[in-house]
Amino acid sequence: MAIKTRMDLKKIRADQEAGLVLDNKEEKNIQIIVGKGTCGIAAGAEKIFNTIIEEIEDQKIKNIIVKSAGCMGLCYVEPTIKLIVTGESETIYGNVDQETVRKIIERHVIYGRQVESHIFEKPAADILKEENDDNFDYRQYRIVLRNCGVIDPEKIDEYIVRDGYAALEKVIFQMTPSEVIDEIKASGLRGRGGAGFPTWMKWSFSKSVKSDKKYIICNADEGDPGAYMDRSTLEGDPHSVLEAMAIAGYAIGADEGIIYIRAEYPLAIKKLEIAIAQAREYGLFGRNILGSSFNFDFEIRLGAGAFVCGEETALIKSIEGDRGMPTPKPPFPAIEGLWGKPTIINNVETLANIPVIINKGSSWFAKLGTQKSRGTKVFALTGNINNSGLIEVPMGTTLREIVFDIGGGIPNGKAFKAVQTGGPSGGVLTEDFLDTPIDFDSLVAVGSMMGSGGMIVMDEDDCMVDIAKFYLEFCVEESCGKCAPCRIGTKKIYELLDKISKGKGELSDLQKIKEMGNAMTKASLCGLGQTAPNPVLSVIKAFEEEILEHITDQKCRAGKCKDLVTYTIDKENCIGCTVCARKCPVNCIEGERKVVHKIDQSLCIKCGACFEVCKFDAVIVS
Repeated sequence: MAIKTRMDLKKIRADQEAGLVLDNKEEKNIQIIVGKGTCGIAAGAEKIFNTIIEEIEDQKIKNIIVKSAGCMGLCYVEPTIKLIVTGESETIYGNVDQETVRKIIERHVIYGRQVESHIFEKPAADILKEENDDNFDYRQYRIVLRNCGVIDPEKIDEYIVRDGYAALEKVIFQMTPSEVIDEIKASGLRGRGGAGFPTWMKWSFSKSVKSDKKYIICNADEGDPGAYMDRSTLEGDPHSVLEAMAIAGYAIGADEGIIYIRAEYPLAIKKLEIAIAQAREYGLFGRNILGSSFNFDFEIRLGAGAFVCGEETALIKSIEGDRGMPTPKPPFPAIEGLWGKPTIINNVETLANIPVIINKGSSWFAKLGTQKSRGTKVFALTGNINNSGLIEVPMGTTLREIVFDIGGGIPNGKAFKAVQTGGPSGGVLTEDFLDTPIDFDSLVAVGSMMGSGGMIVMDEDDCMVDIAKFYLEFCVEESCGKCAPCRIGTKKIYELLDKISKGKGELSDLQKIKEMGNAMTKASLCGLGQTAPNPVLSVIKAFEEEILEHITDQKCRAGKCKDLVTYTIDKENCIGCTVCARKCPVNCIEGERKVVHKIDQSLCIKCGACFEVCKFDAVIVS
């Protein structure tokens, strides 16, 4: 149906709410939600979904709703399903296979007995169901991810029933553009793309410029290693971003939105296309939205996955059909951007906060977080951590709470070594900084940064020289090459790190890295080059002793730098099982069955296969 007036929108919301209540009161009403984000599908969620449908049909079960949703954040236990029984607390099942599905249907759905072996803790509190808005006492608190894992992103009615497009309706009919910007200002929302620039200020700049055309761009060119927050948000709740872009358009006087998203996100692109088509069909986008004089519509532009196109001016060049390379600022895009017109660029997470701020009020939002960093922050928690996945925490939550309380600590009893925040632009933080509150200013003060939200945890088996090389290699490959400080500097620093990793480094190399890094920070054209030295400089500062071992002792304590590692076989522990010899790809291990084996060092390529397969601790790394 076409939504031509505000009453039409309210009717859909009322009808949908009524439709969620099943008629037969004699039986319990049940919903089963299957997490079908990219991670869930990769783990087999499609097969799980089909099995649930088959079992329900075979058992002839009534009064049950089965639906798909986005990622629930529990990536470490995919596939995941959520089972909701009317009047009872919801149950999350993880690591679900087809046999587990059959048990859940038979025991929990039919007889009300939970399958305890596959139950996982309920995720973050859902703000839209909290009775007391002042109660923020949660490890996690979902604002951006409020609908992910809850609604079917391909059904617009499910978004509408959870206050979807209510914020857009409110601003069009109850607020002036200036009042919208003032509300965002009062909320304290800062951009979640990394720099933390006040969102209201950027909007205000564009609003003040007189122009016949203005643009709103969603930056979904998420490129940090280990980061997938924006992808999951778009897969699970695309309408929240679309609604926010329309609100931003109303605030600054724009009538066109462009979602710039990397082509490597096919599922997110599909969800966006479906969402835009459904909203257009309803009349929520296009001309005379909800019977008003406000016009706004969208297009999707695919990026080729260049990390540098996350920078605003490079992104604009890419949309215009040029090579994605940064341009000097000023002028800033808010004043003179796409096709020379005022352009607002916000990332996915920033935009996803907007409808909630409008609906619940700036004072509500400002109660979360710290004085200078309001609200929540979404992180992709990865690396050597037990509970990897998506988390959303209030600003001010400490690294210790994230790593050890929410993340469940380090696997296999290993010791925590460091955590990388901010991706290639951030720094590594050691145990000394675990009590640092997560907010924009606190992280900068200790030598890192918020970044877009990637958080990679490292343990005692990680080599910090290897980590620094990884980030520099990434920056070398992703540099656009336009400015010499970045083009040459990243390459030269990488070469020095590679030299150190091979035991050929000199003490003077550390000083050279520091000098080049400082020069890049001051002279590079854009944020990629300006921040590329950060991971290396923070590693040198925090782990100088470990780096010196590589230089002076030709030793890698973690055993990750192949040129500094030797594999030998302990005569006392080797039982001659031959497993290591059979797994060696270059046949450099000699020995017959039940006879102690020996590694020919002249042939060994130091791949570590023998170490990985030995069950008797006979292979020694030195």
